[in-house]
Amino acid sequence: MAVEWIWLVFVFMFGACVGSFLNVVIYRLPREKSLVYPPSACPSCNTPIRFYNNIPLFSWLILRGKCPDCKAPISCRYFFVELTTAILFGGLYLFFFWYQCRQTGLVGSFPMDRFFGAGGWLFYLAVMTLVATFLAASAIDMELFIIPLEMCWFVTLIGLICASVAEFVVGSEALSLFPSVLTAPKMAAITLGGMIGLILSLIGLKTGLIKPSYEMDEQKETDDIDNATPFEDDHDYNDRLEVLKETIFILPVVVGAFIALQVTQMSALEDKWASFIKLPVVSGLLGSLAGYLAGCAVVWATRIFGTLAFNKEAMGLGDVHLMGAAGAVIGAKWVVLAFFLAPFFGILWALYQAIFKKMRQIPYGPFLSLAVFAVIIFHDWIQDILTNFYGF
Repeated sequence: MAVEWIWLVFVFMFGACVGSFLNVVIYRLPREKSLVYPPSACPSCNTPIRFYNNIPLFSWLILRGKCPDCKAPISCRYFFVELTTAILFGGLYLFFFWYQCRQTGLVGSFPMDRFFGAGGWLFYLAVMTLVATFLAASAIDMELFIIPLEMCWFVTLIGLICASVAEFVVGSEALSLFPSVLTAPKMAAITLGGMIGLILSLIGLKTGLIKPSYEMDEQKETDDIDNATPFEDDHDYNDRLEVLKETIFILPVVVGAFIALQVTQMSALEDKWASFIKLPVVSGLLGSLAGYLAGCAVVWATRIFGTLAFNKEAMGLGDVHLMGAAGAVIGAKWVVLAFFLAPFFGILWALYQAIFKKMRQIPYGPFLSLAVFAVIIFHDWIQDILTNFYGF
């Protein structure tokens, strides 16, 4: 049993190290700086941070939140992010594998058996990639009101890979851990057609056949990011016209989904298609892609209809990619549910901002992230409610 405690401490400290890296991501990524070079330095005096002053959690406490050279204050955010990430890594390991607060189907007498022997590490990898990345994305969104798309793409890629190999690693008994795995022929067809349409839309965007919405001077945004005022409205865009460009971008996705559904239901292909999607890699990959499309669709629809209704840009494209990434990990049903839970997390904060700071727009990424986290934690309880009251 001692080795279990040693492993738990390792997981906690590894989480702190990940949190230290997230601090680098939070500062550098939105400013388009390299994440690996140059080494970390004090932003006030530019003195490189010595290795013994860069120990997660302990260094900030020992230095009392000040640079050892120029005595400039070091934001408590660095310590908070490291501590939060460490608690999440250790806490979720306890939650899933030690106390088994969520049904996993993983077989093993001890937590490490369920983690290593039964393949639980794959599920943990997907979930912790999602949680850690969304923590960093939320910190960036709260500070700068943007969500770097690279972070969303990274989570999406991990979700696609993990879902594709899930059945080979965890076995069929524990596939409930990957709700993105898909075996419904119609949904699979819609997903495949939608992805083909999305690829065509991206080609059209790249070649100029489809015009991008809200064209901005990206270099200027990057140069002025530290001095920018969040949501500073300094453009003369017709918001309804701009969002109609996005509707044109989405149109091939809808058409592709419709055509694929009709083709796969043809008598000559129906049985072959049903057999094809039962292949482990195919069902996992299409399921993850279905979650990605669902996550993007529910936010993008809200963005489009909200903008058309109020002639004011509603939600950001970063939120679209954020929920797409979440869907690639947790599946279509759960990402849609998370989207409708998010307002309950944001309403009190929004009221406070509206009353005391006169800010009508809010960074919605943190509340979407909290809703996704809540769905992951309360998965079994929510599923029981859906089954008992709604039959699914």
